[in-house]
Amino acid sequence: MAATDAQSSLRHAFGNVLVFFILILIGVLAFSIRLFSVIKYESVIHEFDPYFNYRVTQFLSKNGIYDFWNWFDDRTWYPLGRVIGGTVYPGLTLTAGTLWWVLNSLNIPLSVETVCVFTAPIFSAFASWATYLLTKEVKGSGAGLTAALFLAMVPSYISRSVAGSYDNEAVAIFALIFTFYLYIKTLNTGSLFYATLNSIAYFYMVCSWGGYTFIINLIPMHALLCVVTGRYSSRLYIAYAPFVILGTLLASLVPVVGFNAVMTSEHFASFLVFILIHVVALVYYIKGILSPKMFKVAVTLVVSGGLAVCFAMIAVLIAMVASSPTMGWSGRSLSLLDPTYASKYIPIIASVSEHQPPTWPSYFMDINVLAFLVPAGIIACFSPLSDASSFVILYIVTSVYFSGVMVRLMLVLAPAACILSGIALSQAFDVFTRSIKFQLPSLSVDSHVDAGGASSESVGPDDTVKTDKTEDAHKERTSKKSRKKEKEPVEKPPSKSQIKKRLSVLPLETSIIAIILLVLLGAFYVVHSVWAAAEAYSAPSIVLTSHSHDGLHVFDDFREAYAWLSHNTEVDDKVASWWDYGYQTTAMANRTVIVDNNTWNNTHIATVGTAMSSPEKAAWEIFHSLDVKYVLVVFGGLVGYPSDDINKFLWMVRIGGGVFPHIKEPDYLRDGQYRIDSMATPTMLNSLMYKLSYYRFVETDGKAFDRVRRTEIGKKHFKLTHFEEVFTTHHWMVRLYKLKPPKNRIRGKIKKTKSKSTPKTVSKRKGLKRNPF
Repeated sequence: MAATDAQSSLRHAFGNVLVFFILILIGVLAFSIRLFSVIKYESVIHEFDPYFNYRVTQFLSKNGIYDFWNWFDDRTWYPLGRVIGGTVYPGLTLTAGTLWWVLNSLNIPLSVETVCVFTAPIFSAFASWATYLLTKEVKGSGAGLTAALFLAMVPSYISRSVAGSYDNEAVAIFALIFTFYLYIKTLNTGSLFYATLNSIAYFYMVCSWGGYTFIINLIPMHALLCVVTGRYSSRLYIAYAPFVILGTLLASLVPVVGFNAVMTSEHFASFLVFILIHVVALVYYIKGILSPKMFKVAVTLVVSGGLAVCFAMIAVLIAMVASSPTMGWSGRSLSLLDPTYASKYIPIIASVSEHQPPTWPSYFMDINVLAFLVPAGIIACFSPLSDASSFVILYIVTSVYFSGVMVRLMLVLAPAACILSGIALSQAFDVFTRSIKFQLPSLSVDSHVDAGGASSESVGPDDTVKTDKTEDAHKERTSKKSRKKEKEPVEKPPSKSQIKKRLSVLPLETSIIAIILLVLLGAFYVVHSVWAAAEAYSAPSIVLTSHSHDGLHVFDDFREAYAWLSHNTEVDDKVASWWDYGYQTTAMANRTVIVDNNTWNNTHIATVGTAMSSPEKAAWEIFHSLDVKYVLVVFGGLVGYPSDDINKFLWMVRIGGGVFPHIKEPDYLRDGQYRIDSMATPTMLNSLMYKLSYYRFVETDGKAFDRVRRTEIGKKHFKLTHFEEVFTTHHWMVRLYKLKPPKNRIRGKIKKTKSKSTPKTVSKRKGLKRNPF
């Protein structure tokens, strides 16, 4: 018996060591698969928002945390400015800044940019380990390792966590998964220690990303589901009540959230469920101390009192949000609840490509074969159904809906898809390998021998209970009849559990073929994920490349334009552009911008959109009133870059027209079609955006053929009267124009007007003193 215990403990220890090394390898895989961008290009920040985060991290590492909280940035949203400490989610910045400080304290002299570039790959390894912990709490270690491996390579998460993708989601997905793990851990253990850690993890999530509202709504939904289905327990109370109280208090400490943690509609569901769960807890407590007759009376009083409190709370909440036109919901939340809301009322949200609904190929691109394994994982969670598995089912259902509304939220779907796919694949391998092991002759013989050894060992303790007389009598049984009787228990008919196992066993050939197909499915997933990491999601938007018959072409026009601005303009010059390029202009050119990617002031953005949509003179007046000196335009007609300002122009018209009614979208459309050729409308051909994009474009090939729109432009030869071209990049992708100064009065103009004036005006002016000049 002691030898068996030692053998099982040794096997358990070896299994733990093996799991540890597998997790280390998964972390290395998650980190290394995201380094293609550095290997193929260089260590550079990607996209637009990461440049702002990098600029803020630079300020934090140079000036300290107190100056960071009180930083007023006068280089953005001129002339309004922006209070950085109170308008950003500081989790990413504080994480990277702390990491940089620790490395430099250890005499590892890495630059702030290098730390920012590699923050996302590091936290992708942490997210994989958190996925293992969460899935282990639901269905065991095997499913946890499979889910962690899936998350390490899932393309949807890679798209937001490659090296250089220094955005909030880099650390927020880890915080999301880890918060869910601690909630499930508290549900399974009922430990107040894990409940406290859960609130702290939620606080880190609130600091990191505005998507924390998904957590504060999903956990109350699960608690309500447990109460409604009769699964209430003290463990559920411990997991939920401290989370709401402590988590809300900690969330209100984040400046960008503040009192929104208790004043906005996104958080009200957690408070209502908090009241309900206390009513249920009181009912269960009364049930344990009262007789059935008294219990009915007490329940009536408790339920009626609880309903009164709930109705009073609902009345207070309605009164709080009644004054808001959106009933206390933010614009992005309303866009999720009503997919048509943004296109109707907030065009600036609908104009962002990542806020559009995904297409069906997007699911295959971002989660690939996991889409086929998720249904099997849902079925596996129902056998048996527990509090943890019901939470995972609720997580996948809600995330599928939100990902269908907004393509950006495919990122929230990815962990749920990996968890359920890991459960499905792990249990499938378990069934098929057990079937093979049960039917192979050599393995079945070993199993019978093991069973015989186990049965003989299990008889041992019974023998110790016997008296000495029975032991002596047992030794004297040496006849053949008694030997046959000793062999009879081995030949007994199989028990019900053995019959059940045999019935669940699949045919040998089917099991082998199924395992081969599952391995091929996993191999296809690996190949697709590596391709997505290397080709689809590694190219930085700041440096573009294209392949042709004569090799690789690199388009570095953005950095070329920002370098020109930095070296050839004054420090206080203001640059106007569409809001997409605001963060990059401030971070790379160090120049003041009118609008940027924060998009907090719709009127200011509409003013820029109106200027771009107006004729040249009217646009000059608008920009001159904003003290603008340079205008930046992105143009892709020469090289075929589709994300240029001409393709975004209709959104400028819509956003501008939403504030200034004289800008009307039909004026820029010909029979409802957006055109830039000879059939384009005069309003379109005379707009500032058209002129700044196509100025001197005919000189490139003599035909002025636009490779993005695949047509010749309508107005080829024109001059600029109020703007002058100062710089155009090598591939014409970025064009910079300078506003001409206002014209001074021409001397002698009064004399000319006098000759054309009427006799009455001449007689009135006789008394005026003439200008001697």
